[in-house]
Amino acid sequence: MYCSGGHFDLEELSHELSKLKIEAANPNIWSDNNKARSLLKRQTFVQNLLDSFYNLENNFKDTIELINLAESDDDRILLNESEANLNNIEREAKSFEIECLFSGEADGNNCFLEIHAGAGGTESHDWALILLRMYIRFCERHNFKFEIVDELDGEDAGIKSSTIKVEGKNVYGWLKTESGVHRLVRISPFNAAGKRQTSFASVWVYPIVDDSIKVEINDKDLRIDTYRASGAGGQHINKTDSAVRITHIPTNIVVQCQSSRSQHRNRADAFSMLRSKLYELELKNREDKIKAQNAKKTDNSWGNQIRSYVLQPYQMVKDHRSNYETSATNDILDGELDDMISNSLAHLS
Repeated sequence: MYCSGGHFDLEELSHELSKLKIEAANPNIWSDNNKARSLLKRQTFVQNLLDSFYNLENNFKDTIELINLAESDDDRILLNESEANLNNIEREAKSFEIECLFSGEADGNNCFLEIHAGAGGTESHDWALILLRMYIRFCERHNFKFEIVDELDGEDAGIKSSTIKVEGKNVYGWLKTESGVHRLVRISPFNAAGKRQTSFASVWVYPIVDDSIKVEINDKDLRIDTYRASGAGGQHINKTDSAVRITHIPTNIVVQCQSSRSQHRNRADAFSMLRSKLYELELKNREDKIKAQNAKKTDNSWGNQIRSYVLQPYQMVKDHRSNYETSATNDILDGELDDMISNSLAHLS
C-alpha cells in the first residue's frame, strides 16, 4: 500500500514490530530510561499503524460482502447503509494515508496552536477569527479535544491573538505544517467602498512536551508577570490578577494564559506552553542543521507566506509550498484541511 510521499510496507513493519517486542522483553533495556522510552514510543507507533491497517482491511472486506449480499437479495436499505459505510472507510483510508507520513520525533504529541493577526486593524482581526474557527472545525471533524487557553479580542471585531490546546491522536503531526503566514484576499465587509483587501495572520504550532522529555529552564532566565484577565464583564469579570505572562529572556519567548480563574492553574499551563515552545525551538534548530548540510534547501522559516485564500475576484486556496490548490474555499474554511495537509506533508517528506 503506497502513501503520498512515502511507502507503507506491511511485511517490513510487521518484522520491525517483532524486533521491537524482543528488545522490550530484554530486562537490560530498562537500565537506560531514555532508550526504553524511545523504544516503547516507536513500538506503540508501529502497533497503532498496523492496527489501523488491519481494521481498515477487515471493514472493507466485510462491507464488500454486505454489498454483494444486498445486491443478490435486492435489499435497498442494506445496500444504502453499506455504501455509506464504504464512504466512511474511504475517508478513514485517506486519514491513514496521511498518518503514514508522520515520522517526526514529536508527531504523536498533542500541541498548542497560536494565531496572531497581522497589520491591518479590524480586517486582519476578523481574518484571525476566521482562521480560529477553521481550526476548531478541523478539530471537531477529527474528534480532537481542544481548549482556548488564551485570547485577546480586537477593538471592533475579531481577535488579535488566540492560543488553543489540541489533544488527540498524532495531533502535532496533523497540524505542524500549518505554521506560517496565511493570506486572505476578499471584498472587505468593513470597507464601505466595497474594495478588495488583502489581510495576513500568522499561525504557529508547537508540540506539547510530556514529562519524559527534559527541558532545562532556569529561574533567572524568567520574568513572570500577573495581570487581570479580560472577560465578558458583569459577574464573569475577573477581579483578581489571575492571568499569567512568562517571558523567557534568552530567547525572548513570551507565553501567557488566562483561561482559568486560578492563578496557579494559569501559571502551570503557561509553564507547559513555555516548555513546549523551547522544545519546538530545539527541534527546529536540529532540522535547520540537517537542511544546511543538504544540497536541497527549503525555506520554511517563520514569517514566510505559506498559503493564500482568495475569495475575490475568483475562489481559490493555494498552498505555496506544495502548489496544491482548490476552488472549494468554503470547505477549506469549514475545516476540511486533510488534502491540503497531506500535500504539504508529502512535499516536506
